[in-house]
Amino acid sequence: MAITTRDELIAALANNSSRIVIDKASQGNAAAGQFFSLWTVGNVPGAGANPTTAAVPTNATTGAIGFANQTAPATSYLAWLAVAASAAGSAIEIHDRLAHMGGLSGTVTTAQGALSLVTTDPGADRRGDANYSDVQWWLEWYLDTGSTNVNATVNVTYDDNTTGNLTAIALGATARRARMFPLISASAGKFIKAVNSVTLSATTGTAGNFGITATRQRTVVSTLVANKPENYDWAQLGLPNIDNNSCLMLIVVCNTTSTGTIRGQGKIAHG
Repeated sequence: MAITTRDELIAALANNSSRIVIDKASQGNAAAGQFFSLWTVGNVPGAGANPTTAAVPTNATTGAIGFANQTAPATSYLAWLAVAASAAGSAIEIHDRLAHMGGLSGTVTTAQGALSLVTTDPGADRRGDANYSDVQWWLEWYLDTGSTNVNATVNVTYDDNTTGNLTAIALGATARRARMFPLISASAGKFIKAVNSVTLSATTGTAGNFGITATRQRTVVSTLVANKPENYDWAQLGLPNIDNNSCLMLIVVCNTTSTGTIRGQGKIAHG
């Protein structure tokens, strides 16, 4: 069963939907044009915990946007969203947080950390395409690391089971809490299914705390004018499936030195 007509969608929005509420505080120490996670930022939903060992968060995990799981064959879709932000010109992305781990140190210069969607598996429905092409990988910061500018070498396993290093990532001086560095495949036509290790070229000077995160983007919206609510219907959102147990979270592409406060509401339609 799926929602296949406009009338079914309208009926679901009116009579069979989960209302979602967003009221996120601003994350400071940001940088324009960079990705910042609101996973550990407070208010609504509440702040998620810094992960430790590899785990699969769900819609029941603190930090996730809550909604009601459905009994098959019923399906769920993100069908309406209204959002306002104090920082104009930013992009707000909604991702399913598939898996995460943390506790990596900015003062360790040997290989550390690992996260595999084979062993830490959120399920085929949440992962998307079987070749892992729907998955986005990140290094995510939970506490600031030191001011020494170092590179991170990330070793990965691709969907064809070959391994290799990604292009070295320049972390810059003092990688800040909530910063997310995207991990991009270094081999054309191959997609990452596991991160095997992260190796820093030198100590940053401060341990801090960072980790590896895998997500799947579900939609993205823009804040055109500060504090002006923008309404996005199902067509503008792309009507993405929201699979059972999806851990919905916000990632902001900043336009200034903070993410700004973000407030909104929406509906996940079921049918």
